[in-house]
Amino acid sequence: MRENYWLLNKFEESRSHLEGVAFRLLGSKGEADDAIQEAWIRVNRADTQSIDNFGGWLTTIVSRICLDMLRSRKIRKEEPIPVSYEEAVTTQSPEEEILLANAMGPALVVVLETLTPPERVAFVLHDLFDIEFEQIANVLNKSEVATRQLASRARTKVRGAKSESKKESDQKIVSAFLAASRSGNLEGLLQLLDPNIILRADDTAITTAAANKDRGAPQFAKELHGKTVIADTFKGRAVAAQLALINGQAGATWIAGEKPRVVFTFTITDGKITEIGVIMNQDDLNDIDVKVPNI
Repeated sequence: MRENYWLLNKFEESRSHLEGVAFRLLGSKGEADDAIQEAWIRVNRADTQSIDNFGGWLTTIVSRICLDMLRSRKIRKEEPIPVSYEEAVTTQSPEEEILLANAMGPALVVVLETLTPPERVAFVLHDLFDIEFEQIANVLNKSEVATRQLASRARTKVRGAKSESKKESDQKIVSAFLAASRSGNLEGLLQLLDPNIILRADDTAITTAAANKDRGAPQFAKELHGKTVIADTFKGRAVAAQLALINGQAGATWIAGEKPRVVFTFTITDGKITEIGVIMNQDDLNDIDVKVPNI
């Protein structure tokens, strides 16, 4: 009986860590709870006298259970891989969505669903919990070299997903900038701009804008500094500009005669626009890949 109390106490000491591992591996609070319950059943039946690293042993048990659950899930779910965060969490409660997004971030939540079960286990255990590959290899019943390769492959997918997530976020910011510009929403513009923002325009943009000053064209310079100046420059303007991908990045363009006549590039850091580029030189425009999304 005393041994059972000791075992229970050791298990409870590790519960918070084990729940974190299970939740991040499975992405579901309910399934994580099931994994912890199953782990306790196995632990309670096991011979623990020869266990040296009890915490590591418990983590291995929970990870193996989660691996089996992930494999079972892949077999049961014959459906397309989610392509957005919203699709990735449609089977979760709102509380689970918040917990998971806070724990790992929406981009990571999505990409984990695209990984194979071994890739997911290798990546989560090593990159999120700093567990040695030797122990993870034991969980997966693979060599350490193969386990490292699984984690590396998962890492590559994660980096790609984060890049796509930032692109989508940047597009929303540029779209909000264009909307605030058109409507003359000065406060909205100021909220989107970094205090130290710089606007850079080429010579063609500067001379063209100056020639059309009487028509209400914004006045550019080689460089404009500060969010107040730049917000005033765009306030009530950019009416014909539309959201675009400029060399694959969020930006804007004005198209006339089926050709881009102006390209606006944006540098966005931590949710704020830190730099805007205005390009009108035709030779430069010819070298720029401009795609207008169907929105």
